[in-house]
Amino acid sequence: MKCTQEDHDAVAATIHSAERRTSGQLVCVFARASSAYAHIPILWASVIPVATGRLPHCGARGLLLLVPKPVQRASAHRAALEQFVRSGTRNRTGVLIFVSLAEHYVRIVADEAIAQKVHGSEWQAAVDALTAHMRIGRIAAGLIAAIERCGAVLAEHAPPDGSGDELPNRLYVI
Repeated sequence: MKCTQEDHDAVAATIHSAERRTSGQLVCVFARASSAYAHIPILWASVIPVATGRLPHCGARGLLLLVPKPVQRASAHRAALEQFVRSGTRNRTGVLIFVSLAEHYVRIVADEAIAQKVHGSEWQAAVDALTAHMRIGRIAAGLIAAIERCGAVLAEHAPPDGSGDELPNRLYVI
């Protein structure tokens, strides 16, 4: 799944529109993969030859198949949190929408001031909207749906306070 310039523009416009109704900030990060998993070949190279008597050749795409799902999810989760910390806001009402394509991982992380006010089911509804679109190959439409849902939550729990826009309204691709 690729994001075109039109997709980037649509996501940016949706973030801008959502943030006009709140003091909160929305950050969208799209990662093709959360890690290069450089350590995995070393681990497998030490196990597979012993177990099978031969060394497999898998290439870069096959490498991800060798990474256990819990390791993929942990890597994606760590990457989401790192992105969130980097984009911190003054009033602690930021929301990160993080997608890691290779790991099939979507996470919404709310800053502490907003997380205390909002039940997890609100964020899960945004994740569900995003993943429903992703299943049919429409990543930008999914991000827009998630942004709109998160923006509505922020508008309810963090109304505008004149603090202005702290972060760029854009889709970050890592």
